[in-house]
Amino acid sequence: MKRMASLLVTTAIISWSLASPVQADAVTDWNEIAVDTVMAASPPRLGPLGFLDIAVVQASVYDAVQAIGKKYKTYKVEIPGASGSPDAAVAKAARDALVAIFPDKSELLDTTYRGYLTKKNLKENDPGIAVGEKATAGIISQYASTVRGPTSPEPFKGDTKPGMWHPTTSYQTGSPPSGLAMVAPWLGSMNCFVMTSGDQFRAPPPPELTSEQYTRDYNEVKDLGSFSNSKRTEEQTQLAQFYGVLAPNIWEKPLRDLAEKYTDNINDSARLLALVSLAMADASITVWDNKRHYVYWRPVTAIQEGENDGNPATAGDPSWQPFLNTPPYPEYTSGANGITAAFARTLALFFGKDDMTFTVTSTNPQSPVKAKEYKKFSDMASDMVNVRIYHGVHFRTADEVARDQGIKVAEWVFSHVGTPK
Repeated sequence: MKRMASLLVTTAIISWSLASPVQADAVTDWNEIAVDTVMAASPPRLGPLGFLDIAVVQASVYDAVQAIGKKYKTYKVEIPGASGSPDAAVAKAARDALVAIFPDKSELLDTTYRGYLTKKNLKENDPGIAVGEKATAGIISQYASTVRGPTSPEPFKGDTKPGMWHPTTSYQTGSPPSGLAMVAPWLGSMNCFVMTSGDQFRAPPPPELTSEQYTRDYNEVKDLGSFSNSKRTEEQTQLAQFYGVLAPNIWEKPLRDLAEKYTDNINDSARLLALVSLAMADASITVWDNKRHYVYWRPVTAIQEGENDGNPATAGDPSWQPFLNTPPYPEYTSGANGITAAFARTLALFFGKDDMTFTVTSTNPQSPVKAKEYKKFSDMASDMVNVRIYHGVHFRTADEVARDQGIKVAEWVFSHVGTPK
């Protein structure tokens, strides 16, 4: 497994060096390297953990760039007298952040780092190197525990009472494996990047099992989210397949594309990637606070045990299976929707409008549709609400509430980070 991860990172490095876009700058170059490193991590960075890793990288990069460029207020780390090449500062900041998070990849990352300096005709004694080093040291000192979590976290497996989440069984080959305890149960109480606390935007409780809202949600996902005998249309199934693998690059690649097309200086590209990354990370923390607080059951459990929920309008089906394997954490609220809404709303705030064209590339090799063009940022967020129902892993209420949470987080982050000097 470790050998395979190393090969993946090496392949990513070679791919970057041969095909990095002409219009890219150091910020987008190193975002791509960071995402490739996160994707190849062994063991895998499950749930939202990869977004925390990327936020640490982009926060470090942002403070290094602004220390030299002085266009926007720094996020956390002030570096008086900063000078040198911003490109060198970015490379060092990103390299140090990635090595701190993935020490087992230090040799590969050092090779990438040295190759980058050579390609950009940068010297290892450029003053920007020291700036990048100081920026990352300051960020890591504050957020190492958020990224790594407790040394020996106690496994959390919920409860078997009706309405309560407990580990689910996988029926398709692939991840996640069956019966996993909750991924990162500690995350909602950890140090936030910009928010005041994980419960700052905590949602109201999920619907009662006997409510009309729950009945509608239950029967919708039962019909549209099943693996077999589903009432999904072909178009709905294709959308579910398109988003069938929600790896970080589903968001990060279009983010880089937008930065490369619409920002013309390194200060602005660093700000854009930092704002989006911090918003997605804090949206993850918000959602995980809700998951751990409410411990609400997943559709697969709810439907298989539907005869025990006290609601005569929710017929149970012990053989029901979702279109995708259910992730190993409670249902309410939706991580994919919190993250996507934070992504979309931050972009709309940054560019001052929602109606912009961008392309999302599927990370699912089995998807018959490889790329999808959007005309509005919010349209991607709307699609994700439906997607997680078609996947059979969320009720509509959890998706819609998480979308609202992601918007609130994005607005909070945008008002507190990246303001002009």
